[in-house]
Amino acid sequence: MAKSLRAFGLAVGAVALTCLPAAAQTKVTNEGISGSEIVIGTHQDLSGPIKVWGVPVSNGMKMAVEEVNAAGGINGRKIKMILEDNGYDPKKAVLATQKMVERDKIFAMIGPMGSPTVLAAQDTLFDAGVLQLFPLTAAEFTFKFDPAKPQERLKFNNLLPYVESTRAALKYMMEWKNFKKPCIMHQDDEYGKNVLDGFNQQLAAMKVQPASVTSYKRGASDFSAQVAKMKSDGCDLVVLGTVIRETIGAMTEARKLGWDVTFLGATPTNVLEVPTLGKEAVEGLYAASGFEIPYEDSAKGKVHDWLVNYKKMFNTDANTQAIIGYNAVMTFAFYAQKAGKDLTGQKMLDSLESGDKFLDIFSSPPTKFSKTDHLANTITQVQQVKGGRWVLVKDNLMF
Repeated sequence: MAKSLRAFGLAVGAVALTCLPAAAQTKVTNEGISGSEIVIGTHQDLSGPIKVWGVPVSNGMKMAVEEVNAAGGINGRKIKMILEDNGYDPKKAVLATQKMVERDKIFAMIGPMGSPTVLAAQDTLFDAGVLQLFPLTAAEFTFKFDPAKPQERLKFNNLLPYVESTRAALKYMMEWKNFKKPCIMHQDDEYGKNVLDGFNQQLAAMKVQPASVTSYKRGASDFSAQVAKMKSDGCDLVVLGTVIRETIGAMTEARKLGWDVTFLGATPTNVLEVPTLGKEAVEGLYAASGFEIPYEDSAKGKVHDWLVNYKKMFNTDANTQAIIGYNAVMTFAFYAQKAGKDLTGQKMLDSLESGDKFLDIFSSPPTKFSKTDHLANTITQVQQVKGGRWVLVKDNLMF
């Protein structure tokens, strides 16, 4: 977002926080902390339509837990991670969350998967005083909070938000390629709505009318009607609020129709599986991104070692999702360590809001939160599929 507006918003938030009555304090749980361990929870899609996200994310999280514990834990406490399958189903996510809160007594929910699933389950966490940290969704509800509702202070996000990243990437593409008739195809859920919001907000700022707006139901596999409509509407740039198979499906359909149009994906399209599975159909795809995807044959130092170790542990190549899952746990471990040996929920909250920076091994933008801003980063890249690989096109984009 524009720096002036962001600064204004933070100032208003700071004033609102200081005006809270003494009774309206945030309740933070101390459950899940013992002398020897810290219990954390996560729910991932391990069996549903985005298990290509959920499985590697959970693998990355497992790898991080193993590394932290092998190094002595967090101030002497080992991490115990409870993993549940949400199937990308909001009802399953709620049941899994209730189980982890009530039976497993988790201290924090780390990296839960999916916009609709996280949204459905988060109030269960907040009511119990459980922190929701670094979910695998960049929807705005995961970091924007009302200072008058103290339990909303328990949510933090370290991913590049969909609205801001879509705006920055779209602005860059519109100005670079001089597109005149942009359109969008988006998933009909919270994720897709955020991409649509970013699309609409940026076009309004540029005084451009969308040529076409179309959506699809989550889990759909046939995009012929949507693609045919956008083609007939004369679109010269297609923004995709899609995930993996939907991205490939839409671009494959365009190729069938002989439609040579430029595609720009939101951040969830920027994963290794898209060029690996989509092959020639997705060649040339652009995407918003938060960090460069490393490849084992070109990575160096700690990143290369990490890629090798991941393959040894899981017998498959690491991908974007695995990195995000790994970083979710490592970020938690960093702030929990900073909270000190006498760990409590309040000390963890204070540590997260301290302004201390966490730097990962992948050269991502630093993670940093404050009392009024629970979003870590809004700096966007644009990458493109070239020769079956993601290649950086432009870095350090804002709108």
